[in-house]
Formats: sequence, structure tokens, C-alpha cells
Amino acid sequence: MAEEVKVLATREYRISLRRAYYAARTRRARRAVALIREFVSRHIKVDPKSVKLDPALNEFVWSRSREKPPRYVDVVVEKRSDGTALVKLKQ
Repeated sequence: MAEEVKVLATREYRISLRRAYYAARTRRARRAVALIREFVSRHIKVDPKSVKLDPALNEFVWSRSREKPPRYVDVVVEKRSDGTALVKLKQ
């Protein structure tokens, strides 16, 4: 039987995605997702590859197509006992 994953810490952040607009128009949403991963890995002290994005957050970033991601996003980050971080859209 698999072990239960425990939440070690929960934090709320407002992440600026302004730097995504420095990328080419067709790569902005992809860059915004990368910025979210970099921010969370830096603040929660986990590997960027172990940052998991909630599907609702991903849809929010891509909601205005790949050329116009939002400038800011409010998120809730959960650091888990297995060394991953789950990023959710703040409700």
C-alpha cells in the first residue's frame, strides 16, 4: 500500500508574470509556466521539476491563448512530504 503524502507547509503568493512578455509572442504562456515553476522552487526550496501545477492554474495561464498570459497570478503553494510542491490557483 502506498504511503500517504502529508502537507508540510501552505503559503500564498502573488507571482508577477511580467517577464513572460519579454519572450516571443508565441512563447509567452510557456514562459509564464516556467516563471511559476522557478518562483515556487526558489521560495519553497524544491527542485523545479518537482513543482506540480494544478490544471485550473494551467487553464488560467493559457485562457487568453499563448500570446497574452495574465500579468499576475495569485496562488496557494503546498509543500509535501515527498519533496514536491503543488501550486493551486487561489480562489
